[in-house]
Amino acid sequence: MLKSTSLLIRRIFNFHKLWNSALLYTSYAFSVVLRKPLVWGYPPAVMIEPTDVCNLKCPLCPSGNGSLQRAKGFMTLEMYKCIIDQIKPYSYINVLWNQGESFLNPNFTEMIAYSSKMGLYTLASTNANIVMNHDSIVKSGLGRLIVSIDGATQETYNKYRVNGNLDLVINNVKALMEAKKRLKSDTPVIELQFLVMKHNEHEIEAIRRLADELKVDQLRLKTVQIYSKEDVYTYLPENPKYRRYKINGDNFELKFGIRNRCRRIWTNPVINWNGDMAVCCFDKEGSIKLGNIKDYSFIELWKGRKFMAFRKAILTNRKQFDICLNCGEGVKLNIEEKNN
Repeated sequence: MLKSTSLLIRRIFNFHKLWNSALLYTSYAFSVVLRKPLVWGYPPAVMIEPTDVCNLKCPLCPSGNGSLQRAKGFMTLEMYKCIIDQIKPYSYINVLWNQGESFLNPNFTEMIAYSSKMGLYTLASTNANIVMNHDSIVKSGLGRLIVSIDGATQETYNKYRVNGNLDLVINNVKALMEAKKRLKSDTPVIELQFLVMKHNEHEIEAIRRLADELKVDQLRLKTVQIYSKEDVYTYLPENPKYRRYKINGDNFELKFGIRNRCRRIWTNPVINWNGDMAVCCFDKEGSIKLGNIKDYSFIELWKGRKFMAFRKAILTNRKQFDICLNCGEGVKLNIEEKNN
């Protein structure tokens, strides 16, 4: 963990990038006070979607449950490198996921290696229900790998990770930890992420024990996002401390309300697999049209008229946007973090 933190610090500790981040966060603070969008820098983190295709059928995920309406596909390595080349002067974190299972992109490990080579700290997330080349992942320079594991038994795990194989996940984690040891590497940090739901909250202690047995670097317990009143009864855990929502009969709303501000749209834009820029990861369908990286440069999209108009609207009345009504901005999503 110490060497991984050191890796992140080395990615951040660049005067030009630090100055850029200082300008950006200052402009965001002024924007909130003045209710006028000011953008003086470029995003320190960029989320890039390798694919929106998934191999599981998770019922609350638009990719998994089939409700995602935008086209399915895979980002080309050429487009990915073009994006990295444009953001590398000022960004220091590359978040390599959005919708879909990133490792299904046949060029995914090469994508990681390229962003690492260009000086970006790279994060990836996976359901680990795939055949992995563990040595290649470790050698790629990946900084952190989040492994979703929402159950300590196959029966519980499969209630949400539909068509998933818990043994395959565990074996992949073991092999990754062994590869790190064999290759004398402290990265990637391996984090198990456990979404706490009604059907699995009784296995929290068991997942803690499993994390200890696997000797992973970190375990994170996280609240689940729901979409309908039926989800309240099906998925929200009984223990209120494991929820991000207030419940009133059949209705639910975020515990901390919705304020007319959003740090995400100043600091962490999304480029979907086809090159479309999205305002954030909560705009799963890309409903706010900003433009495509094939037609405009990253900077043109980032500071373009459409993105600035959206920022102004957020500062005025954020509740007008459906994508903001169930957003995690300003909400405590993580319940517990345990480092080994």
